[in-house]
Amino acid sequence: MNLDPSHLLQGLGTTALVLFIIYRRFRRLFGRQEFRPKSMIFRIVLLSVISAFLLIPSFFATKLAIAAIAGAAVGVGLGLWGARHTRFEKMDGKLFYIPHTYAGMVVSALFIGRLAYKIVSGGLSPRVATMDATPGVSDFSNMLHPLTYIAFFALAGYYVYYYSYVLYESKHLKPKDWEGASLRSDIK
Repeated sequence: MNLDPSHLLQGLGTTALVLFIIYRRFRRLFGRQEFRPKSMIFRIVLLSVISAFLLIPSFFATKLAIAAIAGAAVGVGLGLWGARHTRFEKMDGKLFYIPHTYAGMVVSALFIGRLAYKIVSGGLSPRVATMDATPGVSDFSNMLHPLTYIAFFALAGYYVYYYSYVLYESKHLKPKDWEGASLRSDIK
């Protein structure tokens, strides 16, 4: 068996990048999060633009259109569920929000499930990035797969709805809405 060092380094690099992405995604979905409106607005705009571009092929493929609608519906449903259970906290003059743990677990499972499926099916093979591929031809078969559409639009629907909710709610919070507000008023 011939082990090419460049393939080994590429595989390690890909693995490190995937683990970093998973770590960052988990960190944003669990525990107390500092409220950062500019970051949320950037993510909403970015996901909306990518979603708009990904909708174009769905005009020509019924399966992709159904997958996009189903994924967005699941994502917005998760966002509604998560938003209903989100708590807010103010500490040291900073606003924090605490996402719903179970909604975060479901969103993480969607992401990891699709990633695991791509790895098992060979969709993340290092060979795609080598010169073995036909020059000038991209492999969009994995990107235009209905499962990818469902997973992407579920994540996009969740984040766009959820971040919009947190942004809206942050402008309409009253001190009594903050987590532990009743405890602080009892102390005073």
